[in-house]
Amino acid sequence: MRRARALDLRGKVAVVTGGSRGLGLLLAEELGRQGARVAICGRDPAAVSRAERWLSAHGIDVVAEAVDLGEPQAAKRFVERVVRQLGTIDILINNAGAIHVAPLPQVDIGMIEESMRSNFWSAVNMTFAALPYLKEHGSDARIVNVTSVGGRVPIPHMLGYTASKFAMVGMSEGLRAELSSVGIKVTTVVPGPMRTGGFYNAEFCGHQRQEFAWFSVLSSLPIISVDAERAARRIIRATREGWAELRLGLSGHMLSFLHGIAPRLFVRMSSLLNRFLPPPANTEERWKGREVNSTLPGTTVLRLGDHAARMNNEEPPVHR
Repeated sequence: MRRARALDLRGKVAVVTGGSRGLGLLLAEELGRQGARVAICGRDPAAVSRAERWLSAHGIDVVAEAVDLGEPQAAKRFVERVVRQLGTIDILINNAGAIHVAPLPQVDIGMIEESMRSNFWSAVNMTFAALPYLKEHGSDARIVNVTSVGGRVPIPHMLGYTASKFAMVGMSEGLRAELSSVGIKVTTVVPGPMRTGGFYNAEFCGHQRQEFAWFSVLSSLPIISVDAERAARRIIRATREGWAELRLGLSGHMLSFLHGIAPRLFVRMSSLLNRFLPPPANTEERWKGREVNSTLPGTTVLRLGDHAARMNNEEPPVHR
């Protein structure tokens, strides 16, 4: 019955934040493949330009702009531009975000604020800017919030990311409850580690090479990590059918389940895991993943992640 009532994407206008690379780019491509007109944005003008050319070359009607959605007025201007050029907004996918990996002694208030701005406030700003147009479509309107298993369970060395994703999960579920009265369907996506190659654009502090090593491996290994193309297809299906929640990957299911039935035990397990992660370092320097000169890139372990980075418009590493 859900499939029978699924939204037909042909002619619909879909906005994908963080759509210039990684999962966002794959979502935009899948939407376009199913007949939607697409608007994407990102903070890196070069990445946005490459993504626009890629989507246009595949026959997708696309509006693209480099914008910082953490600024409310910037989000509002972007929404207004989309409406001017494409006429309306039927679907909003909040996917924009940033990842900081660091032990607690290397975390400061500024890093937490950056995580909240990129992962949480960008979604808040876009949602409130787009709501007047979404409400015009009632039950045909969709909001999709791409959160993380880090929004369900605590992840050591990712305090800001975890806090922002917990906030995003709460916002998403609250929106579904309140917007049901006007028919808008809100979907909360909870993925585990995903093979997008995004570790090259994450920021690492402390022992940067060691932090990069564990995080990039976790984001590349089969079974543990989710294939991004398959994830994009499932997210668009959940969007069309108006699911309340979509969990992706073994870790997305198992970790959420374990935390739900035994939260105190799970926190103890997280504490144990933290002991095996790199210790703090006497530095405040941050490196992007692409700047980390690790012995791992190019090896069998990261081959899938490297391939995903090339395919998904993630920048290649520049070794120090």
